[in-house]
Amino acid sequence: MGTLTASLVVPSKLNPDKQSSTFIYKTRRKSNKNQSIVPVARLFGPAIFEASKLKVLFLGVDEKKHPGKLPRTYTLTHSDVTSKLTLAISQTINNSQLQGWYNRLQRDEVVAEWKKVKGKMSLHVHCHISGGHFLLDLFARLRYYIFCKELPVVLKAFVHGDEDLLMNYPELQEALVWAYFHSNIQEFNKVECWGPLKEATSPSSSSGGVGIGGNSTSFTSNSNKWDLPKSCEETCTCCFPPMSVIPWPSSSTTSVGGVSEENGTIQQGLQEQQR
Repeated sequence: MGTLTASLVVPSKLNPDKQSSTFIYKTRRKSNKNQSIVPVARLFGPAIFEASKLKVLFLGVDEKKHPGKLPRTYTLTHSDVTSKLTLAISQTINNSQLQGWYNRLQRDEVVAEWKKVKGKMSLHVHCHISGGHFLLDLFARLRYYIFCKELPVVLKAFVHGDEDLLMNYPELQEALVWAYFHSNIQEFNKVECWGPLKEATSPSSSSGGVGIGGNSTSFTSNSNKWDLPKSCEETCTCCFPPMSVIPWPSSSTTSVGGVSEENGTIQQGLQEQQR
């Protein structure tokens, strides 16, 4: 997650295929006027989870309660000052983590929720790629690359922070992970299946999941192995929660140019709750 700060800083002639060990550098002047080069952010190195940098907040949840019975969401944010992650585990999004101009500028938060659809559990993870202001649009491709690269780290943070829940319900490790990339640019506005949680946390998963659709309402599976889960249209007991607690559009919403009208535009999704 630390490298997400690079979303607003791009090395010239960026080429991910040829930059496997690329750094962004800055110079620091010494008293003898000699310059030393200091690495600021490694964009294309390995994504590594450090448990010591994770702060976990439990807000009104119980690890003894199965997420198929009590809503359970994750709100993960990153501090560029301390390089630490903050994970809130609660029944709804922790809006207090998303306040302030800096968070609205960066939009590097990741939010997720557990869902039971037709009796099967799955983890739905949401990332904001672009929309809201021009800088996000300008670096949409780089932001998508970084989010994909860092997603295994994000999932490891979820697993580590909520380890008691997963110990009580080890079958949740088999739940499929669905990653929603929200963008006002159709190329990056998509849903990907990253496979079972226990596999999606591995570094090899950082190359991405199985893509589904090109916008928020076009979910045509490219794989016969996994299909995007759809809740029952009528009231039932096999789906929970009955409505998503994350204010981003679902596959059933009406879209104009790939941008949903259910909760306003995609870029307004969490911003409305931040106010």
